[in-house]
Parts: sequence; structure tokens; C-alpha cells
Amino acid sequence: MEPPASGTTSGGRRKFTMKTQDEENNLAPAQLLFKPSCTSSPSPAPKAPDGTTYADYIVGQAAASVAPQAKPAAAVTAAATKTHNSLSMQRKPEDKESPPNPIPKPGAKHNCIIVSPRQRGNPILKFVRNVPWEFGEIVPDYVLGQSTCALFLSLRYHNLKPSYIHERLRTLGKTYMLQVLLLQVDVKDPHQALKELAKICILADCTLILAWSPEEAGRYLETYKAYEQKPADLLKEKVDQNYLSRVTDCLTSVKSVNKTDTLSLLSTFGSLASIGEASREELSLCPGIGPQKAKRLFDVLHEPFLKVPK
Repeated sequence: MEPPASGTTSGGRRKFTMKTQDEENNLAPAQLLFKPSCTSSPSPAPKAPDGTTYADYIVGQAAASVAPQAKPAAAVTAAATKTHNSLSMQRKPEDKESPPNPIPKPGAKHNCIIVSPRQRGNPILKFVRNVPWEFGEIVPDYVLGQSTCALFLSLRYHNLKPSYIHERLRTLGKTYMLQVLLLQVDVKDPHQALKELAKICILADCTLILAWSPEEAGRYLETYKAYEQKPADLLKEKVDQNYLSRVTDCLTSVKSVNKTDTLSLLSTFGSLASIGEASREELSLCPGIGPQKAKRLFDVLHEPFLKVPK
């Protein structure tokens, strides 16, 4: 607060004047003796370009200031690749994951039997020795050729879970032309279960193959694969085309009649037609043919081709 101003009046008296609070507030601010180094004149706000708002301008400036600091995409990719390669080189061989099982397509050619991983541990694989096999991600249990597959079923397991084979056949669908149900009979009384499975195979257009041991089941798999590209004539029994061989093949189809009996009958009667016209007594008089064989042979030769309904 400044000292009061003094003055002299006409009567010789001194005159003192006091400034009010309002007048003190209206005084100009005092100037500083030293100018601080930290103070500076405020920079003017940047002007936004024409046609844009100030907010848009600020956002654009922020993006422009960050963009130069970002690395190019190519540099980031190269750095990531280099890091991945260094980690893979440091990884031990034991840490490498085993490749997944191949997924063969139906209709593709394969030199071996493709086995589903669900069959791992099945004893029949121990008896598949003559044909190579390998695991693969497939719908059936075994792929035996371009158009052939097989499902394996244990009769004991079928008695525990009867719905299992229905689900497998439904999942398999009609992907393969020849679908085989390889059934291992491992129960004492299989007749009723076999009837049910036979009906299921007929409705599902599936071939039912019975095996009484894992070794027999393995041989069936080998046979299907070995004869994949071979004609059907190789599966048929070879019969000579001469007369003696054809008559022998015909007569030996009768129970207990062998090749020696066939030669004896032909030497006695001369032809198959004469054998068919002979009576039971005449047949029994032939050397080596007793009454029992004569009765069976006579019944077969005189049995009608069409059964008469009762």
C-alpha cells in the first residue's frame, strides 16, 4: 500500500488523501525486475485448413506423428521370420511333433492296407504279414482297395453295445462299392446274434464275413488286398474241361463219394446217364459203393430241381 499523498490548503493546514480499496485494484500490475527463463510467449494455436474442423486436424496430426515411428510391414515380417527360425533351430529334435496320419481319399490307389487309428492294438494286425499296412485317418476300419472297405466287429462287443454297428454303418454311408463287415465270432452261442447281423447287412448292402480267430480275420484282409487288381476267375476253382474231370466234379459233390468211387461207377455203368438210370440195388453192387452211399447218390440224382409246395 503506497503512503498517503500530502498537500497544503489555504488555511495552512495539511491535506491528506487516502486511496480506497477499489482504486488499488485498478492499479496496473507491477513489472518484474527479472524475466524468468521458463516463461515464454504462448504459441498461437494452429489454424485448421479450409474445409476441416479443428478436431479432424488434430486427429490427422496425431496420426502423422505416429506413422513415421511404425516399422514397415516388410521389416516386421522379416523380423518375425527370423525370430521363428531361431526358435526352431534351438528346439531339440525330441520336441518336434510327429506328423499326423494321412487322410486318404476314397477311390485313390494305395499299395497297402489303410488302418484306422481306432484299430490300434487289435490282435488281427499281428497276423497281417504278407501285405503292408499303415495307419490313416479314414471313416471305415480298413481300406482294402479303391472301392473296398471293411468294418471290424467282435460278437462279444456287439452283445454289449448293439447300437454300435448301426452308428458305424450310418456314418459310412455309400462311400465304397464293396463294404465288408468282418465279424469275429468269440461267443459260445452266436446263432441269434448272427441272424440279426445278417439282416442288418442285407439292408445296408454289406457283405458279412465270419472269422473264428484273429488269425483267420487277418487272412481275409490279406486276401482282399492281394486280389484287388486280379480278375474274378482266379477265385474260382479250376476244373478241367475233359469229360472225366467234369463227371468227377459232379459226383464228388455228393456226401462221402470220392474220386475212387467215381472211377468205379464210370467203369461199371459207362456214363453219367446210365448211373442216373440205375436202381439203388444196382448202385450198391458196384465195388466200393455200399448201401449208404448208394441211397445218398440215388436220392440226389432223382431229387426234383424245383421243390413242390406242400
